[in-house]
Amino acid sequence: MPRREVFDAYWTFAAERQRIYLARLAGAPGPWSDDPILARFKFCNAYRAADRVSQYLIREVAYDDREFDPEDLLLRIVLFRLFSRPETWELLEAGGGVDRRTLGSGRLGGILDRAVAREESLYTGAFILCANRAYGYPRKHQNHLALLAEMSRPGGLGAAVARARSIGDLYEALRAYPLIGPFMAYQLAVDINYSELCDFDESETTVAGPGALRGIAKCFSDPAGLEPEQIILWMTERQNAEFERLGIDFPGLFGRPLQAIDIQNLFCEVDKYSRVAFPELKSNRSRIKTRFRPSGPLPPPFFPPKWGLQLPADVVPGQKVTKCH
Repeated sequence: MPRREVFDAYWTFAAERQRIYLARLAGAPGPWSDDPILARFKFCNAYRAADRVSQYLIREVAYDDREFDPEDLLLRIVLFRLFSRPETWELLEAGGGVDRRTLGSGRLGGILDRAVAREESLYTGAFILCANRAYGYPRKHQNHLALLAEMSRPGGLGAAVARARSIGDLYEALRAYPLIGPFMAYQLAVDINYSELCDFDESETTVAGPGALRGIAKCFSDPAGLEPEQIILWMTERQNAEFERLGIDFPGLFGRPLQAIDIQNLFCEVDKYSRVAFPELKSNRSRIKTRFRPSGPLPPPFFPPKWGLQLPADVVPGQKVTKCH
């Protein structure tokens, strides 16, 4: 059973957050919202693909202008998401590029070892990654490189991706590997699906992360026997009806409705929003840590061309620039 006030706030939050994104994208001057919480604190975009790190992955990794064979492209996507830090990616690219050759030669490991010795951060704080010594190495990045080597073996992850017929198949293939928990497997499956390696329905399956579980508990007083993933898929199917019920003209993403990954992420963001809007709903997180500080105009967006999005005249699509390494 929905907790009506918070459930309705989920949809109004989604619409207002997307309006903020589109206004900033069009170059409109701030402030971009009358909502004091959205104006004060930092929240992810309504669409995962529009967030900064996902935009970087789509533009610079999944759709790099250079030609990579499918196995190397897959390796590049997985490696990027494991670290989720553009600075780490650029360090590796500058050191000779990211492919099976540089992985197998030990070059990538050497670059990361030296960065750790300089006390540089390799990982983002956005994901909680398994950090056990699954491959016997003392440092997390060394085990992740060993994981990538195992994935890149003949008949490994590349073969599983080629056999996949759904995003759920991608998820199951990724879950078979050490160090890949359920939520990371789901994130990686979505990232791979951004590329030309496959083109599956994003809303065929989903996995609820810790933040989404908190958001679901705040939006629903009683799940009525539904699993969190079933609730996310139900919300995905219900979005048009809920926006219409509330009289909300949801702008969407240039014709693309919210996908299950976006609905999942929005539960996480509504959990944060509720810490201020509905403080009586207690969880293990009681405040929003990051204030919103605009960093200037948003860069032109770049979304997977296969989506066929039609950007309006006031939004210039991102241009790919051939890079030399």
